[in-house]
Amino acid sequence: MPAEGWALSDDSGLCVDALGGAPGVESAFYAGPRGDSAANLKKLVEAMRQVPDAQRGAHFICVLVLIGPAGESVFEGRCAGRLLRGPRGEGGFGYDPLFVPEGYTRSFSELGSEIKNRLSHRARAWKKMEEWVRETL
Repeated sequence: MPAEGWALSDDSGLCVDALGGAPGVESAFYAGPRGDSAANLKKLVEAMRQVPDAQRGAHFICVLVLIGPAGESVFEGRCAGRLLRGPRGEGGFGYDPLFVPEGYTRSFSELGSEIKNRLSHRARAWKKMEEWVRETL
């Protein structure tokens, strides 16, 4: 099937339970338009400073939207976990040093890219889209 007439878009973010879902879709700009990953991480650590360990739930979410001749299809991937009190690990990017996925004791930064890429919200959304493409096209 030709690629003409197809468009794919995605967005993702970190949703923190204790912050009412923030930073969410604004994850890349949490510390402001001039902020970077380090500033975003620092702001999140500070915002969560007084939050007890039992209330540090969070999840990454990715939404892919595929539009083609037959219409629009939406694929969502989530990775649930919790936030640490401070960054740990050298790998990854963004909020990876703070995020521990469900069922693990180490942050995404400490787990490494192979494990992270298998568990991630993006991997889960892409897998759903891949399955849809195989079944539908």
